[in-house]
Amino acid sequence: MAFIDSTVVNVALPSIQVNFHASVTGVQWVVESYGLFLGGLILVGGALGDLFGRRRVFLTGVTIFATASLACAMASNITELVIARSVQGLGAALLVPGSLAIISASFDEESRGKAIGTWSGFTAITTAVGPVLGGWLVEHASWRWAFFVNLPLAAAVIVIALWRIPESRSAIESHIDWPGTLFATLGIGGLVYGFIESANLGWRSPLVIGSLLGGLGCVIAFVFTEAHIAFPMVPLAIFRSGRFTGANLLTLFLYAAVGIFFFLFPLNLIQVQGYSATATGAAVLPFILLMFFLSRWSGGLVARYGARLPLIVGPLITVLGFVLFALPSVGDSYWKAFLAPVMVLGLGMAVTVAPLTTVVMTSVDQGRVGTASGINNAVARVAGVLAIAVFGVVMVNAFGSHLHQRLKGLSLPGRVLQELHADEIKLAGMQVPAGVAPGMAIAIKHMIACAFVYAFRIVMLLCAGLSVASAAISWRMIPATRSSPSAAP
Repeated sequence: MAFIDSTVVNVALPSIQVNFHASVTGVQWVVESYGLFLGGLILVGGALGDLFGRRRVFLTGVTIFATASLACAMASNITELVIARSVQGLGAALLVPGSLAIISASFDEESRGKAIGTWSGFTAITTAVGPVLGGWLVEHASWRWAFFVNLPLAAAVIVIALWRIPESRSAIESHIDWPGTLFATLGIGGLVYGFIESANLGWRSPLVIGSLLGGLGCVIAFVFTEAHIAFPMVPLAIFRSGRFTGANLLTLFLYAAVGIFFFLFPLNLIQVQGYSATATGAAVLPFILLMFFLSRWSGGLVARYGARLPLIVGPLITVLGFVLFALPSVGDSYWKAFLAPVMVLGLGMAVTVAPLTTVVMTSVDQGRVGTASGINNAVARVAGVLAIAVFGVVMVNAFGSHLHQRLKGLSLPGRVLQELHADEIKLAGMQVPAGVAPGMAIAIKHMIACAFVYAFRIVMLLCAGLSVASAAISWRMIPATRSSPSAAP
């Protein structure tokens, strides 16, 4: 459910934007609201399972996720959809960490590896099937079916869980860091709200300034709280390990680049290049298949070469992928313009992900492995949330500036120019105003597409810069050879 939903929604975004006549800000919130609550609460979700019972919390998460999916499918406007997506993120924060915790508690050490391998295989399969299935549903039924599909899955999960999964709890006394949770969620939420709404309200808006300052203040309060509370959600001592700190900085930069890419790429293919939703879902299959088939091989690179080399080479390969994505123009074919960049990006991520996970899990002592994994997972999700907010501003400004320059060459009435400028925040989803001559309408549509491609290129080059930063972090902070875990107190 969680992995299908994370891939299906991006393919459905252009259809959702058209259906609700939404701006790119509204479309951003459809993704951000889910990621914000999932990223902010995923560590708490794991702790709640340890405290109240892993099966109970897991089933609670599944029920909330399914109910919210129904609300998403029935939403009558973009605001209702965003609220339902927020609740869906809350459900995901309970079920995602619970799934692996249940496996770890239900299998002995000898068979646990195979069980986790099976879990990983199914997540890879659903990640691959998700975009194609979602695209087909959007194209032949409605974007609403991208959410309806969760209901039968949830029903099956609940029945099987009650029938086959034993209840388990942590033998160690657990505590919930509610102050840390509150400050983390409000901090990320304030920053994201400020960046996204700046495209609508402008940087001088008191709401934008207040949101950014409030978010920054909550982030500072979160760090202070974690340093002084008895049972912190994110124990700061764990960052004394240079390997762990480096791995998380790499995760922050690289997953920020990947997050904004997967937000913008479907918009490019559907609204600019004219792809169907099904074809758009299939377009990213090479990326996912490379990740799936090469993950075992890339995991072995650490034993042969150490972690630093693949964590330098992998991000550098993604640099090439993002640069290649900056080359295609309007109307280029998939096989000529997009297949190679998709495969290069997939290869770079395949080389990176398994060694990165290995570094995270071996950079702290054994008693902190679960915490380290949870922190890295949260960093990856928060990176995507922040990237969509920040680079969304860059995208809107670059698009509007380029379109404004192109429109100067046309002798358009003031009313038409005013309508076009007012709709710039919709990016390539904007419509030509009524009453424009057919020939002129075609020219305006082409200018809108070119403006989107121009802004997309700028963002892809910025993503390449983030990947270079990731490689530099590996070079500086990840040791060349495998070392024993840091004994962080």
